[in-house]
Amino acid sequence: MSIQVTSVCKTYNTQKALSEISFSADKGQVIGFLGPNGAGKSTLMKILTGFIKPDTGTVFVDEIDVLQNPLKAQKSIGYLPEHNPLYSDMYVREYLQFQASIFKVAKSEIEGCIEKVGLTLEAHKKINQLSKGYQQRVGLAAAILHNPKVLILDEPTTGLDPNQLVEVRALIKELGKEKTVLFSTHIMQEVEAICDRVIIIKKGTVLIDKTLAELQKNYQQIIKVIFNDKIIASQFHQLELIVSSKDLGKNTWELTFENEEDMRPKLFDFAQKNNLKVLELSLENKTLESLFTELTSR
Repeated sequence: MSIQVTSVCKTYNTQKALSEISFSADKGQVIGFLGPNGAGKSTLMKILTGFIKPDTGTVFVDEIDVLQNPLKAQKSIGYLPEHNPLYSDMYVREYLQFQASIFKVAKSEIEGCIEKVGLTLEAHKKINQLSKGYQQRVGLAAAILHNPKVLILDEPTTGLDPNQLVEVRALIKELGKEKTVLFSTHIMQEVEAICDRVIIIKKGTVLIDKTLAELQKNYQQIIKVIFNDKIIASQFHQLELIVSSKDLGKNTWELTFENEEDMRPKLFDFAQKNNLKVLELSLENKTLESLFTELTSR
């Protein structure tokens, strides 16, 4: 196991940040770590990196006990915190050379790292001359410079423009082939684009820990339909796999199905059977974003 977290608890004064958190992760996984603000994401990431200690529980990274041997564990971890701590008066190469000296990485590795994160044209500049997006790239370069086995990224795409987003997402996905990547984000499209697995936490507890494929398989299908005449909810019982029906007024209904098959043809058959006409029909699957909202707003 690259990451093994067991029964981790953390309390600040009287506020419980984490409560009995447990999960594990293997090499070659990209894990989206999701939760509303204050859910405990950053606290857990700081515990994983040895920056703070939990009250109870155990944490292993690359089979190293982070609580007993934090410095040894940190050699296997690349960390990009939410607030990217850079020395803004340094030049990009100078800063990465400084990072290389800390981890005893050969300076010859720096240029390859600069190229990998797309900093080649900016590497001669001071960090304070860079846009926020390029400063994020410097932080990402520093995180992967020592070729860690585990990458922990807290909001890694903050400040990136759409083109940079595509490039950095592709980089994270590529890195995830050889490493374990745990990253937090509020952008659900990122998770759907690059993750193998999703962990959702709320108030310091795990709500969901599933592969993306499992979540997508369980997405519900929502169809909004407008009929030419009135209909009562009980008539929808004729439809197979219907979960719920919601009257939106003016002969408009929102129908939810627990099914991967497109149910729109069934709705046309249903309308014909009940002497109705379908005036308008639209389909939207329950996305990760709607699932996240539903779980975390309860």
